[in-house]
Amino acid sequence: MWYILEGQYAKDIAAQRDAARPAHLSRLQELQNEGRLLLAGPIPAIDSEDPGPAGFLGSLIVASFESQTAAEQWIAEDPYQTGGVYTSFSVRPFKKVLPT
Repeated sequence: MWYILEGQYAKDIAAQRDAARPAHLSRLQELQNEGRLLLAGPIPAIDSEDPGPAGFLGSLIVASFESQTAAEQWIAEDPYQTGGVYTSFSVRPFKKVLPT
């Protein structure tokens, strides 16, 4: 099943995010290679693809996991979580309808 994984960023975490980003992207790449990643990306703090100093509020991932527990474990072990980038995260089931 698909799950929405959303992490909220801590304030002033640019250095921690930059340090954890390569490992975070590597894990996302693994999901993509396995055909389990629908989309992933950061949530800008303002209406801009490049928010500059405004930065990002968090990140959103939609990926396939065996269960909600497996999705929760995956994000709990993500470098953004273990590296202090996320202040919190949520995991919710998602039913993909379109595109088919």
